[in-house]
Amino acid sequence: MTDLEVRRPRFDFTEDVPWEWNPANPGFSFFMNATSIIAVCFEQMIVAAVTEARPLIADPAVAAEAAAFLRQEAQHSASHRKHVNALIANHPGLQHTFDAAIARFDELTATAPLQFRLAYIADLEATFTPSFKLMLDNEATLFRPGDERVGSLFLWHFVEEVEHRSSALVIFDAVVGRPWYRLRVVPAVARHLLSVLALIADGVNTHVPETERKVDARTLQPIYGLRSALRQRMPFGRKGRPPAPPAFSSVPRREKLIAGWRVLLSQTPFHDPAAEPLPAFADEWLARWNRGDDVSRWYTAASHG
Repeated sequence: MTDLEVRRPRFDFTEDVPWEWNPANPGFSFFMNATSIIAVCFEQMIVAAVTEARPLIADPAVAAEAAAFLRQEAQHSASHRKHVNALIANHPGLQHTFDAAIARFDELTATAPLQFRLAYIADLEATFTPSFKLMLDNEATLFRPGDERVGSLFLWHFVEEVEHRSSALVIFDAVVGRPWYRLRVVPAVARHLLSVLALIADGVNTHVPETERKVDARTLQPIYGLRSALRQRMPFGRKGRPPAPPAFSSVPRREKLIAGWRVLLSQTPFHDPAAEPLPAFADEWLARWNRGDDVSRWYTAASHG
């Protein structure tokens, strides 16, 4: 049987939620806001694909893993929707952006074969453990200085992504079982995801004033972000107000390089997520959850514990 636990922290976003929820790092604030939008879209696709795949799973252990994986992802989607709705309350035009992003994933669900969608999920989920380890290892600079409601949402989500790091690949192997196919579709997966990121960036630039976001949302797109950084370094580059520091400027360069290398390795055909190094923070989070601490107010609860 699966070891995954379905947890339901009570995140409260009924009060005002600022776009720049971490004023010390507007780039990271934007990156996480966009992540909330993507999370709802992607996790809805996961639920649809895994629900479709479950009748094809013969192994009872894999079937139990799929059921628990579904329940965890459904909780993530519901909680991130609360965060997104709070952002839309301040910037109503973002509703169009959110709807358009959901429509891109709904179209994929309606038109792409199940094997492609399961490969998409396995490919993207494989990148999460090294990516989220990087963030959880640096939560003191990335999350602690900001609005703890938002920070606590992502701390919970990322810990559970690390916990179910093998689930998507286990399901893919049970239903599709073609490791080289997963590698072959990586370019198509990347194109689809980048198109959604571009849609979100355009929507944010349109509907969130620059005075609030502090960054050009197009920096979310890797190529545009790289070009912008290079222009700023050149003697004849763009002048004027200096840009906000990169989202991960507080993270040691060596850690970023290691995470990037592990993300690349995660796409290889015989990658085993179970062998990935894990963030120590995950053990701390799980211990506090098991004690019954209020993980929806991670830093306040800790200071009063």
